[in-house]
Amino acid sequence: MFNIVAFLSGLIFGIGLILSRMADPAKVLNFLDITGNWDPSLAFVMIGAIAVGLVGFYLARKRPASLLDTPIQLPTATRIDKRLVLGSSLFGTGWGLAGICPGPAIVTLSAGMAPALIFVISMLFGMMLYRWTFHA
Repeated sequence: MFNIVAFLSGLIFGIGLILSRMADPAKVLNFLDITGNWDPSLAFVMIGAIAVGLVGFYLARKRPASLLDTPIQLPTATRIDKRLVLGSSLFGTGWGLAGICPGPAIVTLSAGMAPALIFVISMLFGMMLYRWTFHA
C-alpha cells in the first residue's frame, strides 16, 4: 500500500509541475529574470505550495505516525549555518543557470528531453560526490 500511495503522490506532484509549467525551463528562467522579461506567475504557484505545505507540516506535528502508520520524520535543525547557506547558494545558482531543479528535472526527463538527462546525471554525480566527501 505504501508504494502505491508513494507512486500516486509522485504522479500528482509531476502533473502539478506540468500544469503549472514549473517543468518548463524557459518559464522558470523568465520568472528568475526580474530585470528583463519577468513573469511573476510562478510566485503564485510557490505561494500555493507553501500554504499546502504549512498545513501538512502543522497536521503532521500533531500525529505520532502517518496515515499509513509509518514514522513521521520532520526536520529538527533550527539554525542557519555555513553548510545551509552554501548548499542553498549552489542550488539557487544551478536553478538560475539551468532553469530547472530536481523535481521538475525528473518530470522533464520522463519526456525524453536531452538537457534533462544531462541535468539529472550531473545532479546524481553531485549527490555521490557529497556522499563520498562528507559521509565516507
